[in-house]
Formats: sequence, C-alpha cells, structure tokens
Amino acid sequence: MDYLLEGIMSVTWAQLIMYAVGAALIWLAVKKEYEPALLLPMGFGAILVNLPLSGVIDQMMPGIGEMHGVIQWLFETTIEASEALPILLFIGIGAMIDFGPLLSQPIMFLFGAAAQFGIFFAISLASLLGFDLKDAASIGIIGAADGPTSILVSQIMHSNYVGAIAVAAYSYMALVPIIQPVAIKLVTTKKERKIHMAYSPKAVSKTTKILFPIIVTVIVGMISPASVALVGFLMFGNLIRECGVLQTLSNTAQNELTNLITLLLGITISFSMRADDFVRVDTLAIMAIGLVAFIFDTIGGVLFAKLMNLFLREKINPMIGAAGISAFPMSSRVVQKLASEEEKGNIILMHAVGANVSGQIASVIAGGLVIKLVSQYL
Repeated sequence: MDYLLEGIMSVTWAQLIMYAVGAALIWLAVKKEYEPALLLPMGFGAILVNLPLSGVIDQMMPGIGEMHGVIQWLFETTIEASEALPILLFIGIGAMIDFGPLLSQPIMFLFGAAAQFGIFFAISLASLLGFDLKDAASIGIIGAADGPTSILVSQIMHSNYVGAIAVAAYSYMALVPIIQPVAIKLVTTKKERKIHMAYSPKAVSKTTKILFPIIVTVIVGMISPASVALVGFLMFGNLIRECGVLQTLSNTAQNELTNLITLLLGITISFSMRADDFVRVDTLAIMAIGLVAFIFDTIGGVLFAKLMNLFLREKINPMIGAAGISAFPMSSRVVQKLASEEEKGNIILMHAVGANVSGQIASVIAGGLVIKLVSQYL
C-alpha cells in the first residue's frame, strides 16, 4: 500500500504549481483556442515532466539502474543538440506565407524593422535587472513575437530559462488580440485610427516571387550569417510554395510537416518546465519582461508610422505599424478589427498583411543579429 502512495506523498508544492500552469495552458488552448497546436502539448507535457519519479525524464530505478525518459531524449536530441525542431518548423511557416502584399508595397519592409524595437528594449531591461547577457538576449527575443525564433536563440545562447521563454513567447503570441489593442490605443488618437488608405498594389510577377526568397537569403546571409538557418529555411519553404512545380510538397509543408513539428516541439520543450527550473522568481520576471517586449514592439511600429506621417502627403494609418510584429496573421487581423470598430468600411487589411509578413522576415534577422552581437561579448 505504501508503494501505491509513494507518488502522491512525493508531490511538492512547486509541482502542484506546475500542474496549475499546465492546466492553464490547456484551458487557453481548448476554451479560448489560443495557439492550441502548441499550448495544449506544452500544457500536458508540463504535467508529465512534473509527476513524481516521472518515466518521461531520466531517473535512477532501484535494482534496474538508469532509465531514459522519452521527453528528455527528444529534448536532448532535437533541441539541445541541434535546434532541429524550431528550424524545421520554418519550412512550414515559409510555405504558408504569401509575400505578394509585401512585394507590391515595399515600403512595408520598414514597419517590420521598426516593430522589432521591443527586442532591444527588453534586452536592455533584462540586463539592468541583473540577468546574464546570454539570458538577457534570449529573454529579449520574446519580443520577436515568434516562438521558434525565441526557442532557437535561447538554445544557441545556452540560456538557463528555455522553458520560461518558450511559455512567455507562445502565451503572448496567443494573447496578441488582447495585448495589441491596448498598446495601440495608448499611442494613437481616434482620428488617427480612422485614417483610410487606398489599396492599389503593383502587379507581382511569378519570377519576382521565385527570386525573392533566393535574394533575401543571400543578402541576409552576407549581413547576418548567424541567421542563415532561420531565414534560409523560412525562404526555402516559401520557394517551395512559389516555384509552382512542388504543390504537393508545399501542401505537405503547410499541413503535415508543420503540425507534426509543432506537436513534437510543444511536448519536447516541456522538459524545460520542470518545477525545480521553472518555479522561480526569475520566471515571473521573464514573463513581465516578455510582456513589455510585446508592448514596445507594437508601440515602436506605431510611433514609426506616425513619424513617417510627418513627411507624407497621403497619411498612413499608424495602426499598420503595429502589424509589423511577427505574429502572422493574428496581428494584421487585430489591426483590421480595430479599424472596422472605429469606422465601418475602413479596410486596411492588405496593408497590415504586408507589414505582418515583413515582420516575419525582420524577426528572424533580428534573432540572427542578436546572436552575432551577443556572441562577440561572451
């Protein structure tokens, strides 16, 4: 009978907290439908790795010796050893993205760059709060609004907070419809949010769409070699989409590959959510800094648009700048919803989509730049 009660008696208060965290992630995934493909396996995995004497992580069994757990094995072989899962996921993401709205309005590239301000603000903030530079850089990348980039940078930097960073990044991505409207309204007036924008896109040829991922990879590879894996796999996925002769592979990348990698990534990253590593004051600080990063990403993009309006005859709706974060396509939908709420019939969706896909590129470039810059000081 004592054997049956051993597990129950071994539960710690920190593990109970992690059960609550896991349940909260599952609730967000199921009830609110916030990033369910990732939050649900992360939530369930958080419960699995915090069960006493859990068989999904390595442990010593009396009379048997060391037992290898499947989640720990997945983590060590696919994330810790090679960062394979987050990189492979970019193939599927690239195959999903249509860069047409961006190529037809190249000015939208600027908003993708401006909306990465939160990354560098958060890195500075984390450093001031006492985090090591490698941890501060990893925490700041939460502001990229791109889960795979956040995980990849934290792994390359050998951060001590991979689990907390992953939870923060994906949780705030899921909460974009709640966070961004508040941030946008803080720095815009009702009149600015009502600005109409004419949409007269230039035609984008198939040749341009094919050459774009190749040219971007080469240019970014020259400027920021550390981001080649990120940008290269993203652009490779887009090339599969646009080449026109690999439709089956494009569909597979968008669906089966993305779903499988997302599922494995979610449950694998939960290895970093063990109570001993996760239930710390530092975790709360990381969650707070991540929220600040998201808010300042949004504010940075909006303020840049307002700055441009000082010199433009045809004004830009400054909310377009907020869509420059990497949370695609959620952010562009949020911007369009706000525009419609302020004035029915105000359609700025395609402008927002252009800025949004620009943010996808900018976020991975920013991740590579952070790796390159920080590694010079470590």
